[in-house]
Amino acid sequence: MTSDPSAAGSSAAASSAISAPAALPGPARVRERLEAVVAIPVTPFTPASDVDWDGHALLIRRLVEHGVDVVTPNGNTGEFYTLSEAEKRRAVESAVAAVDGRAEVVAGVGLDTACAIGAARHAAASGAGAVMVHQPVHPYRSAEGWIEYHRVIADAVPELGVVPYIRDARVGGAQIAELADACPNVVGVKYAVDDPVRFASVARDAGLHRFAWVAGLAELAAPGHWAVGAVGFTSGLVNVAPRLSAAMLEALRGADFAKAMLLWEAVREFEELRAADASADNVSVVKEALAQLGLAGRDVRPPSRVLPQPVRDRIAAVLDRWRSGGWL
Repeated sequence: MTSDPSAAGSSAAASSAISAPAALPGPARVRERLEAVVAIPVTPFTPASDVDWDGHALLIRRLVEHGVDVVTPNGNTGEFYTLSEAEKRRAVESAVAAVDGRAEVVAGVGLDTACAIGAARHAAASGAGAVMVHQPVHPYRSAEGWIEYHRVIADAVPELGVVPYIRDARVGGAQIAELADACPNVVGVKYAVDDPVRFASVARDAGLHRFAWVAGLAELAAPGHWAVGAVGFTSGLVNVAPRLSAAMLEALRGADFAKAMLLWEAVREFEELRAADASADNVSVVKEALAQLGLAGRDVRPPSRVLPQPVRDRIAAVLDRWRSGGWL
């Protein structure tokens, strides 16, 4: 690290709440609530690879107690693609129960169309306020097919907010606008293409103020995307150090990019460990940090791995710095 953000840490520790709940109906409420840190909670496992449901609830309650207003069970940090259908459904139910009305639950859905629709309807019945639609897993995706995939899901749950998760630079603003013209409950976009210039163009072509634009590549991407139109960002790091994520949000909301970049430097090594080797250890790094803090186990499901000792040691050093700075 090249800077010590400990001075900023004292103010964040004093005020870690991220935002106050909005009081708007349905999708409109979700649109406003997405202007925040969107937490992607891990799914803790036992050494036998069963889901630790008590631990799942505890971790989500911890997020809410630190002021997190939006929680996305079944996101990629939650190991969506390793969970059974029954586990995905229970993860949504667990999250809704754990937030107990204090935060918005945006349930991750995806895979084939019927599966996504079933998951979205289950999320609505369980009390979630929105769904985040994972990028379609298909080697051949047309623009028209992308729109249709999201349209049928959004049409199935008109009472819910819908947030497409975009990881493909070929998806442009015209496609997003056409989708929203057909489905007014599409109220936000999780944009995870690592290109602020492309994001700025897409957001303006689709409608900069029509949607809540969420930077989908977490804290390292947040300042660059925020400068050109994002109003929220996703985070897996928030599972570990919610005060850091809250401080980043506050700095960005205040257009204090100097402070935001001090915080960026504080999280850089942790996030770069997650991003290394095409994000191979994205979840493992978060779970290792939680394990070292005594908050959850480090177990993951393949194709993720438990980290080797040298990487564990680097995470321990990062946690020591965060502890010294008042972030833990």
